[in-house]
Amino acid sequence: KKKKKQSQQPMQYPSVPPKNRAMVVLGGQWGDEGKGKIVDVLSKDVDIVARCQGGSNAGHTIKVGTSVYKFHLLPSGLVHPHTTCVIGNGVVVHLPSFFNEIDDMQNPTDGGAPLKVEGRILVSDRAHLVLDYHQWEDGVREKALGKKAIGTTKRGIGPALSSKANRTGLRVADLYDFDSFAAKLRDTLANKEKRFQEEFYHPGNYRGCPEGRIDIDKEVERYRVFAERLKPYVVDTVEYMYDALSSGKRVMIEGANAAMLDIDYGTYPFVTSSNCTLGGCFTGLGIPHTAVGNVIGVVKAYTTRVGEGPFLTECVNSPSSPFYDPPKDGKTEYHDLVGQHMEKVGHEIGTSTGRTRRCGWLDLVVVQYTTRLNGYSEINLTKLDILTNIPGGVIKLAVGYTHNGTPLKSFPSSLRTLQECQVVWEEFPTWTEDISKARSYADLPVQARNYVDRIEAFVGVPVTTYITIIYIIIK
Repeated sequence: KKKKKQSQQPMQYPSVPPKNRAMVVLGGQWGDEGKGKIVDVLSKDVDIVARCQGGSNAGHTIKVGTSVYKFHLLPSGLVHPHTTCVIGNGVVVHLPSFFNEIDDMQNPTDGGAPLKVEGRILVSDRAHLVLDYHQWEDGVREKALGKKAIGTTKRGIGPALSSKANRTGLRVADLYDFDSFAAKLRDTLANKEKRFQEEFYHPGNYRGCPEGRIDIDKEVERYRVFAERLKPYVVDTVEYMYDALSSGKRVMIEGANAAMLDIDYGTYPFVTSSNCTLGGCFTGLGIPHTAVGNVIGVVKAYTTRVGEGPFLTECVNSPSSPFYDPPKDGKTEYHDLVGQHMEKVGHEIGTSTGRTRRCGWLDLVVVQYTTRLNGYSEINLTKLDILTNIPGGVIKLAVGYTHNGTPLKSFPSSLRTLQECQVVWEEFPTWTEDISKARSYADLPVQARNYVDRIEAFVGVPVTTYITIIYIIIK
């Protein structure tokens, strides 16, 4: 009798001990919560910091002594010399911006300390490329929308991910079959110009950007040079992450953008084009859910957003606001006096765009919703000190929405419904003491502790860390 062949057991992803599971840092609002600062602090204790989604539309500012580093595409853990920084397959990469950012880290323009990058940055061979024609297309689409524009950064993220979805995208790996890459590049640009019935130009929004209409022959040669320079950075990040987690490396996943900008769960269509909730970590790095441990939600003590879209707790300077600031010398402020306080004291200027952020009160309906999506293990509350001496002496906290008199159980998917909602508020007295030097929860004034405790009770997740401008306080 013939022996029955034994079926080969499939290779299983290794069981990652809880202490070695990846830590995830995600934004719990519309971005700009201070994730970069959290990542900077936690990077001291990890080996690998990985990006899993987005592109150069992200912006994290890290200050080390007198040196200021502005990250857009690179993981901000790069400031710690022992870390390896991974750009996963879910990130879309604009190579000119990638190299500009590396050059800036190696030769800071502000005279700061240069960072060593050789051997410390890895780029997935499966990552899709953002081409200049994507950035031009981004601007064309925004212009066509007129007053209904999304308010994108015009960095080409959406068009690049559209190319990915309709299977006309170019990936990092394609650069190393260059004849095929060049042919696809030529075809894609020709098809875009035919479809839009206009010539495509370089966007002119980055250092070293060519001027004028995209010359496809010159563009092909430019990418031939880029391919050679990029080669030392390129790896199979799926294999790399597998080996790293299997061997007990300490990994942190750095989220970009935030949950309310998620393409599926955010305030669609006023969102980014990727999944910036927890699921993006798995698809954007090629790891299973069993490889993830703590999920840290970063939440600002008030709310900001950049670009268009609904924002129910925004402090707009309308005559109906009790903090209305009348026009002076023909100039009308966008924010009322409370919003102006948040904007100016909180230095609310976008790292990537330079745009002033829209400011408003903390919305716990939003935070509770993103907690359900991401399953936060804990919340890091940032910029609590900005609420010190808030105009009027009262802090407002959104704790519910009603629609036509009916309380809503969750954040609505319909923007029309959202815009018709009424906010249910709670109010808390502010504090006048300077809390920037507080070292413990007990050092906070009782009014600040009450505010933090209410957030924790409402969301049902421990608020374990507060970050002021200078210090970190562990509760």
